[in-house]
Amino acid sequence: MKRNNKSGVKRPGGAVFPLTPALSPGERENPRRMVGEACVIGSLERHTLLFPLPEGEGQGEGKRDARRSDFNRIFGNHHYLRSICFYTLALAFSFSVRAAGLPADWQHEQPFNVPAPGLVKLSLPVETLDAARPALEDLRLYDDAGNELPYLIERPVPVVKVVQNVKSFHVSLNPNNTVIVLETGLTQPLDRVTLETPAGNFLKPVRVEGSTDLRRWQTLEQGQPIFRQPDGVSRLHVSFPAGAWPWLRLTVDDQRTPAIPFTGARIHVAVTEPAPSEQLPVTITERDENPGETRVALNLGAANLNIVAVQIETAEPLFTRQVTLAVPQISEDTVREQTIGQGMLYRIAVEGQPVTENLLVPLDSLVRSRELLLFIHNQDSPPLPITAVRVERRPVYLVFLARQAGAYHLLTGNSRCAAPNYDLAALGMNLKSVAVMPLKLAPPANNPDYRPPEVLPGIEETGAALDVTAWKYRKPVKISRDGAQQLELDLDVLGHAQPDLRDLRLLHGSNQVPFIVERTSISRLLAPAVTATNDTKEPKLSRWLIKLPQSNLPVTRLSCATRTALFQRDLTLYEMLTDEQGEKYRHNLGGASWIQKPDRKSREFFLTLDGPPQSDTLFLETHNGDNPPIELENFQLGYLATRLLFKAKSDDEPFLYYGNPRVDSPRYDLSLVAGQLLAADKAPASLATEQQLRKSSWREHEIPGTGGVVFWGILALVVVVLLIIISRLLPKSPPSA
Repeated sequence: MKRNNKSGVKRPGGAVFPLTPALSPGERENPRRMVGEACVIGSLERHTLLFPLPEGEGQGEGKRDARRSDFNRIFGNHHYLRSICFYTLALAFSFSVRAAGLPADWQHEQPFNVPAPGLVKLSLPVETLDAARPALEDLRLYDDAGNELPYLIERPVPVVKVVQNVKSFHVSLNPNNTVIVLETGLTQPLDRVTLETPAGNFLKPVRVEGSTDLRRWQTLEQGQPIFRQPDGVSRLHVSFPAGAWPWLRLTVDDQRTPAIPFTGARIHVAVTEPAPSEQLPVTITERDENPGETRVALNLGAANLNIVAVQIETAEPLFTRQVTLAVPQISEDTVREQTIGQGMLYRIAVEGQPVTENLLVPLDSLVRSRELLLFIHNQDSPPLPITAVRVERRPVYLVFLARQAGAYHLLTGNSRCAAPNYDLAALGMNLKSVAVMPLKLAPPANNPDYRPPEVLPGIEETGAALDVTAWKYRKPVKISRDGAQQLELDLDVLGHAQPDLRDLRLLHGSNQVPFIVERTSISRLLAPAVTATNDTKEPKLSRWLIKLPQSNLPVTRLSCATRTALFQRDLTLYEMLTDEQGEKYRHNLGGASWIQKPDRKSREFFLTLDGPPQSDTLFLETHNGDNPPIELENFQLGYLATRLLFKAKSDDEPFLYYGNPRVDSPRYDLSLVAGQLLAADKAPASLATEQQLRKSSWREHEIPGTGGVVFWGILALVVVVLLIIISRLLPKSPPSA
């Protein structure tokens, strides 16, 4: 009997496929899963295989068990797997959404050509990841006819490495070495052993051997060092080529140093299929030498990248350094540096053994900003000469079905759209076998159907109007190009503004320009004028007068050097202030002990201040006892660099206002899109000469804590009034005869 095809589509060959009514995302049977390995935004592995919308009733509630049985029978034969995957994708793509040209809500477009129809898997360029939102919610794919195409995102995830205690652990102590025999208890390939020891300071080479029967031993690695230093830097693992070894023997060389105790060991299973990674070119934009620390700012070239590791290149022959990785992050309307990873770099050599090095810091973290900060902790050692920095990143793959060869369009740049929820999201196919096509995508360009995108859209350049008559100082701000700006505050602003910077205002004309304060870990140095002011009445006391450029500077650290080779002194830093009654008192700012020995390479002394000074004159003093006085030189004061982030145009002429103690901190809506501003490529702005808007009153000339003027003025007035009253109350002398 011939059936009436009222709700179906006739395909070649006579097959009829029923159509289902369009459902909203909330009404579909298989909504996109919002987990770390979701099909649309996530991994493509270990998912249940389902057709997008089978005939009639969503997922076919009445015949679900029968279909599941059929699926198991069909997919039990792996020869049908790829053909059914392709057929299912083709069915889903036959219901693609028809569009008249490209949608006008997306700012950026990347056209590319597919040479042949079929499944396409391409690696998304860093420019695409930078233009899109961090989770790729705004990524859309269109063919040249204007049809929106479903796609899958594959984010390779490294396999979690299995680490467990060894089955048995036996240690034997010999005159020249310590032998550790381990029963691994595993049949999988192994590639590393980590030893456990309470010893605190050692460096020893280790030989690693493997055996299957405890009789014949094969050398796997020779001369790998294990060490632990007093500052906490350690390496307690030894690596060897991957292999299945029921027994391992580790021989620790004790010929040069005393033997150390070992209390246990852990075995590491080798990863057979590592997650893919690729090199990312980066540039060093800043290098700042802080006391005991090197700060290196890296420009990744794009935001929203999954960084696997950071590797340095240095010619230093032998060294060990602890390293920290950080990124700028928004916290309470302020940009601060957030630690995201730590590691250790070293290049060491044991006598008679080859040099061993590790110049790579693992990370495997999503970095949402363009900037990655590398902190190298030098302690008392000189800074490392870094010649280059290399970065590895995880690729992100886009998988879709190209029904025909030709041009396709990738769209990004929509801050308001929701993540796509394609019916294809329920397809749980393992598509790792699909080869990555070497397709070249042009950098994101303006969508021709969209108005030219504004730099940092959604961020208003000006805010409310402001009456600046109460502000005392201002500085012109020089802008070099349009877009996001980065302005570092100088000593004039830091000294004349309030300590918490609540009186800072940025104005273009009479309107405020919203900004965000970025507090960095960059240490800026200033060289004060220093004079030795020893007291002849106290010959055993050495004192140095330190003159700052101005009061209220946010100084955090004092450093100096000495030519004296051997001494021990307690040094104190203070300033002299005046209280409300006009009495002077000593305000301590910090103190520390300094022990200098001839074998200590560094001749520098660092003192961290307990708080910022309030005056412009500091005193450093120490008691020499019966010893000769020490000689100090190269005085430096350090403060942390503070920046403002804002948006402006090159032809703007903004002013930075400061110097108003009676105003509260501003509150801008800019904090709602601070992440976008932080991820943008920022141009350096600069400050011009300070302009004083009004004269200082007698009250403003007072240094905080010096007081006295008001008190004594009122007291003198009261005394005068009392004298006048008393003089009138006294009886007058009778006139002389």
